[in-house]
Amino acid sequence: MVFVVFAWLVIGLVVGGLGRLLIPGRNRIGLILTILIGVVGAVAGGSVTRAMTGAGHGVISFVVSLVIAAVLVALISGPRRLGRYRR
Repeated sequence: MVFVVFAWLVIGLVVGGLGRLLIPGRNRIGLILTILIGVVGAVAGGSVTRAMTGAGHGVISFVVSLVIAAVLVALISGPRRLGRYRR
């Protein structure tokens, strides 16, 4: 049981961290929220690919998980200003 929780935390950290890297600019979310976004992205990505293909595929699930995590990071980080930043 402890190993499963640890595995989800590591997967969440990897998927969430890579999802943050896909979004340009500064993302003002912390480590805990990054892990939570990664876990949600991994679970959602696995569920979507299982529903579409009938079986979980590692690479496809991973890519879908990254896309979902990147979208969540973009939504949580807030709107971006376009153009130059003026002081």
